Amino acid sequence: MTLNELKPGSRCTMTDLTAVGALGQRLMDLGFYPGAEIEVVRNAPLVDPVELHLDGYHVSIRHNEAKHIEVER
Repeated sequence: MTLNELKPGSRCTMTDLTAVGALGQRLMDLGFYPGAEIEVVRNAPLVDPVELHLDGYHVSIRHNEAKHIEVER
C-alpha cells in the first residue's frame, strides 16, 4: 500500500521508498525513512497537498510524491 491511498486520520509505518534521484533525496531529508511513524492529518480542498504528521512535525507533500512511499497500517 502507498501513502497516497490513505485517508485523513489514518496511521501507518513506512516500509520502503521507491523514489530515486532528487525526489528520493528530498523525501529522505524530510524524514521519510523505513520505520517512520506517519499520520495523515488532512487533504487540501482540491486534493493536493496532503498534510502529514511525521516525527513530531507537520509536512505537506503532493499525492504524486506520496505514491512513492510504501507503508503498512
